[in-house]
Amino acid sequence: MGNILEFVAIFWFFVCWLGYTEYSRRRAADRPCLSNTLDMYRQDWMRVMLRRGNRMSDTSVVGNLERNGAFFASSCLLILAGIITALGYTSEAMEVFSAMPMSVVPTREVWELRLVVLLVVFVYAFFKFTWSMRMYNFLSVMVGSAPLADDTKASPARREAFALSAGKVCSLAGDAFNLGLRSYYYALAVVAGFIHPVAFMAASTLVVVVLYRREFCSDALVALRSGKIFEEPLPGQSDPGAKSKS
Repeated sequence: MGNILEFVAIFWFFVCWLGYTEYSRRRAADRPCLSNTLDMYRQDWMRVMLRRGNRMSDTSVVGNLERNGAFFASSCLLILAGIITALGYTSEAMEVFSAMPMSVVPTREVWELRLVVLLVVFVYAFFKFTWSMRMYNFLSVMVGSAPLADDTKASPARREAFALSAGKVCSLAGDAFNLGLRSYYYALAVVAGFIHPVAFMAASTLVVVVLYRREFCSDALVALRSGKIFEEPLPGQSDPGAKSKS
């Protein structure tokens, strides 16, 4: 019965992780959220960048964003090294956790399965952070090749097309970084699974609730939307000047 509960908890974890990822992607298409709001800011950033003669500030911002991804990618490698080491010391680790109150000591196979799940989470995070880094690198190249402010050969249509393209690359990089960062939240839920399968399921559910509130109902979303008058209505918004009711 204990092993069945373990597998149910792992199944519920992946339902929460993959299900919320897909839900948030679809929901962002018809409701204001942090993701589509920041997309608008990124496009405006590229439009402003094209009007600037000196773009050192833009390259500096892109560099800072890329370094954030590098920091988390490096952290993932350290964590992965620790998890692989823990796989070689399963018996010792099980003894430590068995002394914790309310902890359920599983079989060795189930314990190693938990570590493998944690390994998968951080491998996924590593790939997302490194892909985000690469796209910010692409963006820095685009900023370097952007038409100059006094370039008379660049038509307004060409400038707008460039701003939209660069903004899209920036948004993709930000989305990849966001998915990598979410993995850290889900990793905390996996850690709860080392205490008890029920704690694992409860933590997985709690992570989804926290992510939903921050993405769709946070004060940060209200502040971002209050500080911007959008030229185009965001998904789910009929009045271009309307503010979030979240």
